[in-house]
Amino acid sequence: MNPKSILIVEDDFLNRRLTRKTLNEMGYEVFEAKNAEIAIDLLRNNPFDLAILDINLGENEQNGISLGKHIQSTSQVPFIYLTAYDNPKIIGEAIRTSPYSYLTKPFKNSDLIAAVEIAMLNGSFKEEEVTLLVKDGDFKVDLDIKAINYIESEGNYLLVHTNEKTFRCRSTISRILETLPSDSFIQVHRAFIVNRTKIEKFNSQSVFVNKQALPLSKKYQNEL
Repeated sequence: MNPKSILIVEDDFLNRRLTRKTLNEMGYEVFEAKNAEIAIDLLRNNPFDLAILDINLGENEQNGISLGKHIQSTSQVPFIYLTAYDNPKIIGEAIRTSPYSYLTKPFKNSDLIAAVEIAMLNGSFKEEEVTLLVKDGDFKVDLDIKAINYIESEGNYLLVHTNEKTFRCRSTISRILETLPSDSFIQVHRAFIVNRTKIEKFNSQSVFVNKQALPLSKKYQNEL
């Protein structure tokens, strides 16, 4: 059986090598990247079982949270964050990308081992892909719900918005909420449901998803 493979994305050479040494001793095959550009290339060409991302990847470099969003939207690779940040704003932004764990530097080897083992376990027991039956022109297709940005009510139909196009679905907001996982989707208005992972920012009146401002009702503010 081939050993499970892990990608470490860390700009500091010494930290990268120390982390690699610990993981090698656990029996994992380890790849290294000092920035997001190298990491994306490695992710494109290798089936990793886990990625470990440092949030700060150096000045003028794409940061680890941005890389986490890229991984979330392009692959099923679970990832954890390693960071020196304990800023609540940074932590909140990181958590919205759904990491499997978050370790603050400096950390013990035992903490790293526990985080990796838990991420590997949870990653191996991921739920089956959840799809939504939608209409695409004259055809009906199964749409992966992870691709959904938000859902909008329009009469007897729902408009299902993704990055590529908008699909139609004959249903209601209340009925579709019973189908969608509550940990991923939330109602923000009587006519709108949004994918939590696609929320960019919000205030007391609006939620921004894919640069689109959607109304936020007072009724749903606390839930959000």
